[in-house]
Amino acid sequence: MSSTGGTAPEPPSAFPWDEALALGLGRLRWRPRDFWRATPRELMAAAALTGPRAALDGAALRDLIGRYPDPT
Repeated sequence: MSSTGGTAPEPPSAFPWDEALALGLGRLRWRPRDFWRATPRELMAAAALTGPRAALDGAALRDLIGRYPDPT
């Protein structure tokens, strides 16, 4: 408890720079200039777009192979 009788607010956590840099520069392949110009909200929106994706089923895989065949 604080001296005023209430509970003290928790200190803000540090910004996760390592994770932000890994996402922006590594996974998203943004140029450093673009990373540093982005707002935290833009970075979080981009992170939401890079979430897990469903695996291809057999029909979808055959469709891709048909549309983009390997050159022989």
